[in-house]
Amino acid sequence: MFQFPSDQEPFIIAEMSGNHNQSLERALDIVRAAASTGVHALKLQTYTADTITMKGVMTIEDDQSLWKGKELYQLYQEAYTPWEWHKPIFDLAKELGMVAFSSPFDESAVDFLESLDVPLYKIASFENTHHPLLRKVASTGKPVIMSTGVASLEEIEESAEVLRNAGCTDLTLLKCTSTYPATADNTNLITIPFLKNRFGCRIGLSDHTMGIGVSVAAIALGASVIEKHFTLNRADGGVDSAFSMEPQEMKQLVHECRQAQLALGHVQLEVQTNEEKNRLFKRSIYVAQPISKGAELTEDNLKIIRPALGLPPRAWTEVLGKTAAHDLAPGKPLQAEDVQ
Repeated sequence: MFQFPSDQEPFIIAEMSGNHNQSLERALDIVRAAASTGVHALKLQTYTADTITMKGVMTIEDDQSLWKGKELYQLYQEAYTPWEWHKPIFDLAKELGMVAFSSPFDESAVDFLESLDVPLYKIASFENTHHPLLRKVASTGKPVIMSTGVASLEEIEESAEVLRNAGCTDLTLLKCTSTYPATADNTNLITIPFLKNRFGCRIGLSDHTMGIGVSVAAIALGASVIEKHFTLNRADGGVDSAFSMEPQEMKQLVHECRQAQLALGHVQLEVQTNEEKNRLFKRSIYVAQPISKGAELTEDNLKIIRPALGLPPRAWTEVLGKTAAHDLAPGKPLQAEDVQ
């Protein structure tokens, strides 16, 4: 049974999507490049144009869309990963040490992926209210990752209940803004701790922003799974290339997310063991001028400086106005026995 890595290592998913540009050779090159970045997993999308839509039902008119002017059926024909490619892609990914899985978009895709013995499933945002699909996926008993884009809290709660009632015992929810690309200001990462408290499960981020900053911030807020679209080179084009990470960027994201996870640590309110030696560089009270036995200790003949070999600064007001117990030379760290 698949298990997520420890809390000290965020689970990073490289999403190939349609960035293979209908070339199996390029798809396999993407797998190799993903493995070189250190990601944990390589994810596909399993559908055909006919299992996801019908000809003639819609042409994308949104001026902000990367796919404006495309007929929906045509878009999915360009973007889909041929099902006969899944096995060689999965085999190579596993050979290179990655987890290989997919997002099914209908029940027939689940049957197909089961024949390939995928270790877990991903529910895409646009399918997160497709209850028949949710039940089919949950019935496999395998871990499920579900994106929460374009869904209300009530819909997410309902879908989580459908999954759990149908057999899902390991659920991960991904905060997701389903715009392509997304921007930092519409990502609303503060939702991550809310989801964690509300659903009591693992939480992550499906990140469609450019760069790595949003993903690193998500880790700091409690995310332990990051999904990013991945390509060899954005300049090569492809349906998702404009918001996909290139290999060097993904490598940096993996490193910085791990650093962020490690940095969270635990609640620490005492001096750490590895800080102890540096307490020397705090301040303490020193003799600044020659002081004769019985002379008053004043702001003129004492000084608070580094290192911390004398009385601490908090003793300053207690010391001032007292007298010297014996002669004191400049540069001496003042001790309790020096004060009358």
